[in-house]
Amino acid sequence: MCVLGAALVVPAPGAARAERVASLNLCTDQLALMLADHKDIIGLSTLARDCTESVLCQQAQDVPVLQSTAETVLAAKPDVVLAGRFTARLAVRAAKEVGAKVLTLSPASSLADIPDQIMQVANAVGHPERGRQLVAAFQARLAELATTRQLSDPIAVVYEANGFVVHAHSLPDDVLAHAGLRNFATTAGTPPLGGRVPLEVLLAYHPDLLVRDPSGPGHSLAQAMLANPVMLAMFAPPHVVDVPARLWLCGLPQTLDAVASLRHARDTIVADGTKNFQNPPITQPTVKETQP
Repeated sequence: MCVLGAALVVPAPGAARAERVASLNLCTDQLALMLADHKDIIGLSTLARDCTESVLCQQAQDVPVLQSTAETVLAAKPDVVLAGRFTARLAVRAAKEVGAKVLTLSPASSLADIPDQIMQVANAVGHPERGRQLVAAFQARLAELATTRQLSDPIAVVYEANGFVVHAHSLPDDVLAHAGLRNFATTAGTPPLGGRVPLEVLLAYHPDLLVRDPSGPGHSLAQAMLANPVMLAMFAPPHVVDVPARLWLCGLPQTLDAVASLRHARDTIVADGTKNFQNPPITQPTVKETQP
């Protein structure tokens, strides 16, 4: 597993360390845990301790949780507030009005976004050298995982509850590409998919690799389809791999763990020569005309 955040260095002389850091977003929570002094973090979002969602949930157990409301944030008197672009907008506005330094990050849509976001947070909390160390380790590991992409690369489907699949220009889509896999949801020859793929369509096309999230809570009907006996029989090892969604919910150094797992699955399929992808003809239903 990735441990890039384990060895952090002392901040450079003269760095303006933030003494009261609040995070209102799962992704900034985890960057704060890797880059700020824990004693300076006055609050993280309620998701920070959820091990289904957060890679660093264990490290967050001894850090206070802060509700993402304007009243709570103002009462905490933060120097720096870290937030997502689309969350806790009232709390963010309130923080700005009382003079706190506010950094809002958009969701990472590619691995290339990660170094920039690391440095933004590192600068905001006053530890730029830590950021540079983390970025250097991230880029070195990414280079080790680099692969030459080919049109014949295996096709993978990230299949989630209710049949949702990952779309183009998303972080999981970029992770698949860096692992030497093509995304089923964006592959030429597949039908227009939107956000969902019925199980019947998935079985008919039979991608080379099924990517599942084993960490989802609950036992709903939407999740039960991921354990459908027919699907499990069709996607037997090595054509199935479990990748916790928390690795790519946010753009983090640990996202490279997903690349490594998928790269290993891809290499196993290629070595075995067991590609499966089908491209069945798509027939449109016929409508009989009736005489008035």
